[in-house]
Amino acid sequence: MNKKNLSERDICTKFITPAVEKSGWNKLTQLLEEVSFTDGKIHVRGKLTARGNKKRADYILYYKPNISVAIIEAKDNKHSVRAGIQQALDYAKILDIPCVFSSNGDGFLFHDRTATDGNIETEIDIDNFPTPEELWEKYKKYKGITTPAAEKIASQDYFFDGTNRKPRYYQQIAINRTVEAIANGQNRIILVMATGTGKTYTAFQIIHRLWKSGAKKRILFLADRNALINQTRRGDFKHFKDKMTVVKQRQIDKSYEIYLALYQGLSGSDEDANVYKQFSRDFFDLIVIDECHRGSAKENSSWREILTYFEKATHIGLTATPKESNEASNSEYFGEPVYTYSLKQGIDDGFLAPYRVVRIALNVDAEGWRPHQGKTDKEGIEIEDRIYNRKDFDKSLVIEERTDIVAKKLTEFLKGYDRFAKTIVFCVDIDHAERMRTALAKHNPDLVADNYKYIMQITGDNDEGKRELDNFINPEEKYPVIATTSELMTTGVDAQTCKVIVLDANINSMTKFKQIIGRGTRINEEYGKLFFTILDFRNATDLFADPQFDGDPIRVKPVTETTDLGDIISEEEQSENPIIDLETGEEIEMIIPKIRYPEEETNATGVHEPRRKVYVNGIDVSVLISREMYFDQHGKPITTSLKDHTKEIIKGNFVSLNDFLNTWNATDRKEAIITQLQEQGVMVEALYEAVDKQVDLFDLICHIAYDQPPLTRLERANNVKKRNYFTKYGEQAKNVLEALLDKYADEGIANIESFEVLRVNPFDKFGSPLEIINQFGSKANYLKAVKELEIELYKTA
Repeated sequence: MNKKNLSERDICTKFITPAVEKSGWNKLTQLLEEVSFTDGKIHVRGKLTARGNKKRADYILYYKPNISVAIIEAKDNKHSVRAGIQQALDYAKILDIPCVFSSNGDGFLFHDRTATDGNIETEIDIDNFPTPEELWEKYKKYKGITTPAAEKIASQDYFFDGTNRKPRYYQQIAINRTVEAIANGQNRIILVMATGTGKTYTAFQIIHRLWKSGAKKRILFLADRNALINQTRRGDFKHFKDKMTVVKQRQIDKSYEIYLALYQGLSGSDEDANVYKQFSRDFFDLIVIDECHRGSAKENSSWREILTYFEKATHIGLTATPKESNEASNSEYFGEPVYTYSLKQGIDDGFLAPYRVVRIALNVDAEGWRPHQGKTDKEGIEIEDRIYNRKDFDKSLVIEERTDIVAKKLTEFLKGYDRFAKTIVFCVDIDHAERMRTALAKHNPDLVADNYKYIMQITGDNDEGKRELDNFINPEEKYPVIATTSELMTTGVDAQTCKVIVLDANINSMTKFKQIIGRGTRINEEYGKLFFTILDFRNATDLFADPQFDGDPIRVKPVTETTDLGDIISEEEQSENPIIDLETGEEIEMIIPKIRYPEEETNATGVHEPRRKVYVNGIDVSVLISREMYFDQHGKPITTSLKDHTKEIIKGNFVSLNDFLNTWNATDRKEAIITQLQEQGVMVEALYEAVDKQVDLFDLICHIAYDQPPLTRLERANNVKKRNYFTKYGEQAKNVLEALLDKYADEGIANIESFEVLRVNPFDKFGSPLEIINQFGSKANYLKAVKELEIELYKTA
């Protein structure tokens, strides 16, 4: 047997797998081959979507299920034993794996990430692959596990529910790092995971492993909303069965082991309401704080009172948006995150939905509005003469026409996209959400007549709307379709099929912005939810360009000083830490203070009159510009023109026109070049729209990067036909090539390179794919003919 003639898969089957098994690795439980650990980034092309390539490891070795200790990258025997090591190291860093191997079937190159003595890479004979116990010792060293007690906790089994469900790679890392940190004595831990990445499932596995190992016997899961508690109880935590209870109506039963509670249900404004004190200070071994950015970050919060009381317990904070400000700091309390999985990583891996952003600028927002002399509001009171801007609209001054045009533009978008796409409209306050519901009903009378629940106001004060929240987030329920809200749906709402988010509120807080964007990031392929669209009427998406967006939290709270702010709370803090009903856990939304005119500051008794909003109409409101924002491969907005951005990427790959032409003509599958450029941030579909001609990518690149005049696909196809190129082929083969040429003119180069094209009209009239290929004598001859056709298509002279 000549190894050089074997494929990579043959090398794996005949040499690598037997060598690993020989060292004691169980093929069924410890050895996984061809492991795809991402889903592949979703690329949006108009209304169509396509998955990018998944990241795939040739082998991952597990000491126990979900505790991965080694990775092997295989190559065929034409490569050296070292050829796969760099790719393996990339994957090992992503997967948090200490032992890295490369092999070509002759032996192994072992890269030991725990080595400190200079022997970081060594070659190993094919018959001497390390045993599970040897690599487990490496893993323990890598993780700092030094005692038998810590090892017992770190090696505790995961919970399996009898299905095929298992943690995604980042959940596995988060679970293992947290359990290992606790095993090593760390008592304050924070996990930062983007909305939609499964924080609750991650928390369940952490709790279950610590509970089963005996490391933590009584656990408290704290949240600040009933929706979060109920979602947790009915979801993954249901496996705790009769060992779990939910604290309700301030009734304490100490016979359980797992407790779910609202912090408002444990504490209150007077001492009698602080029922958490019925527990002894050492009752709980572990406290998990969900959405910890909302309250526990503040030193004087009710959360902190509870956490301070149970200070001997281990505290784990969960959040998508760690809070770091002058007044509050998650990192000061919990320390640096043991693991962070960002929105960008989730989108790149294909676990979270990418987004399109359409910004609509209104004239009154961009230019401001000043009332003419004597202009009165709807009550006939003269309006104060000043320039009103975006910050005023719907908060202190309401322009009815502005609300109407937002509703109109949203309706226009949905009519061109999908009128039954679940949509959340974020408004300034309850009054604004109420008016927006009315305006949308006016522009959608047909669907509202069919079912009045087509549009619902879902706010903290509206019982009918709140009752529909579960239906809105349930993928199986058609109604409601559009929800108008202000604060209630910014967090804790698992809207799997939300396809449109409308921003008509002023958002100055990065934490709140990330939470709102998170309402759209979940994927539900069964219901066709693979991306979402943001319609921005307030320039809130400027925050995408902020360095804080999706980056590490910036620590701005001084840790060496204390700031006594008394009862002062900023508007931003108020919006992030809303007032909660102590009994129900429901959010109470604030009524916006009304404007007080100078002459009305006091009434006859000397008491201040309540301020009021000003409502005006008869104002000319129009759309100045509507445009789609584009983002680069790092998720940041493109500030240069789309053409200049694309030109820069192309010239980074192909310095000159000749360089590009040589690569294009030498590449067997042109689709590979398309994919490569898309992965580097070239928005092909957007460029097609910008050029507005039926050109293919070849002409698009030549035109944008090298200033060549573009030819349409039809022009290129006709040029080939004029050359009588097909005369050298038989009649049937000639018909096939002419049909391929027509297909190219209609759809582009990628489709004619696939054998699948031979199964569709008009090729199915020529026979089966095999019969068509036989007209050319062989598969190789058919591929050669297609290649020659492409050369004819792209002749530049």
